[in-house]
Amino acid sequence: MTTIGTGDARVDATSLGLVGRRGDAIVDSAPVASGPSWAQRYRVLLIITDVAVVLGAVGLGLFVSLPAPRTAAVPPAASAAAAIGLVAVWLAMLAVLHSRDIRALGIGATEYKRVVNATLLAFGAAAILCAIAIVPAVRSFLLVSLPVGTVALVAGRWLWRKWLGARATEGHFLSRAIVVGGADDVRYVIEQIAETGGPLFSVEGVALDPEPDGSTRGTMMVGGRLIPVIGDLDDAAVAAARIGADAVIVAGQPARGGAYIRSLAWSLEPCGAELVLSSRLADVAGPRIHLRPVQGLPLIHVETPRFEGGKHVLKRTFDIVASGLGLIAISGLLAVIAIAVRLDGPGPVLFRQRRIGRNGETFEMLKFRSMVPDAEERLAELTAHDEGNGVLFKIKDDPRITRVGRFLRHHSLDELPQLWNVLRGEMSLVGPRPPLPAEVAAYTSDVHRRLFTKPGLTGLWQVSGRSDLTWEESVRLDLYYVENWSLTGDLMLIWRTLKVVLRPSGAY
Repeated sequence: MTTIGTGDARVDATSLGLVGRRGDAIVDSAPVASGPSWAQRYRVLLIITDVAVVLGAVGLGLFVSLPAPRTAAVPPAASAAAAIGLVAVWLAMLAVLHSRDIRALGIGATEYKRVVNATLLAFGAAAILCAIAIVPAVRSFLLVSLPVGTVALVAGRWLWRKWLGARATEGHFLSRAIVVGGADDVRYVIEQIAETGGPLFSVEGVALDPEPDGSTRGTMMVGGRLIPVIGDLDDAAVAAARIGADAVIVAGQPARGGAYIRSLAWSLEPCGAELVLSSRLADVAGPRIHLRPVQGLPLIHVETPRFEGGKHVLKRTFDIVASGLGLIAISGLLAVIAIAVRLDGPGPVLFRQRRIGRNGETFEMLKFRSMVPDAEERLAELTAHDEGNGVLFKIKDDPRITRVGRFLRHHSLDELPQLWNVLRGEMSLVGPRPPLPAEVAAYTSDVHRRLFTKPGLTGLWQVSGRSDLTWEESVRLDLYYVENWSLTGDLMLIWRTLKVVLRPSGAY
């Protein structure tokens, strides 16, 4: 039996962008293979890729053969044995940590975390070996095979995810599912599956709690599509066996409670369909949810978000290193942009604006100037043309934007000077959107939680539509990030930001 939280499905799958939207797949398409079948085939592809990557990375480490310290000579056989042992341990860790578990494939950051953790554990063993016995090849493994193998494994999983998402869009590689429960809960679950595409389910029908008069409807309209109603809750197991369903999703709490869920689980055993429990636990990511069975009572623990501690020290360290190296790497580009801004018209190269940071502290945010010098004075005459989300002023064709500024905004290049804000500790590479003082003054008590972490150069808001988002959507994304951020998620968002810069959406 599996438990899923549909409340956070939209952010995990669509904002971080790991599986494409599936459009019609929910009702109209028939999966090419059943869940267990396609999952097995997909895992075989992953195993082949993992083996090839591990052998290649370890082989490269042997080939490079970094100079060894001056010690007694070590026979080549020892290096070969170390290579074979590392390959075996590495592949074993990938299996032991369930990096190819179907529940982690295609969505969220869990799959990537397991791959990285398995790699670090394998090379931790190699480091211990290096400390105990001086084997020259082990040094090459640590300095060459570790970074190359980690990047290659993650890249391989990402490419297979893209392939899996494309197949899902075409209606292939989907698990047949039946959703059961009250009409409202069933509709909510189906809408989330349709919108995110993450769980890779094809909903073949629904079983509903009977209407007050004891009847059930023949079809249910969801998102403009008709989904057949197979009957009431008692018909779910029979229908699952008849259509060969891979999963039966229980939406919310059925009217008949836990006794029905237990009975349904028993009824599904002969046909092998998996029982999946859905919850409306909104905007809470998987790592914060822990299931703890106590005397047959499954308790769901929701971990309290932490805004201090080692995780945040690691985040700050990453910010310092990445922003420092980034400023050095793009210094030439920064100089070219600065010259272009200067030649485009009068006014300073940099635009400085007061923003609110963590815990309400103010700081001066830097951007390349993209508007005419008197932009602030001309704001009043454009208020009637506001196309923003009701809180932020936005106009798609703002006449105050310069020619160079329009290009910079379209590709988010005007934000690059904020790497200096990151290096100074006023911002982070990833975080909520840095708000203006006027915005913060209008915050309700809940929205103030956006200030619990440093604002980011990029974040969920930037890779999810930016100015096209409503105020409520922007707030929800920012709060979700504050509550559920992780360093792995940050890396995924940075990667998605690079793609958004090349294919801009909602930037004006």
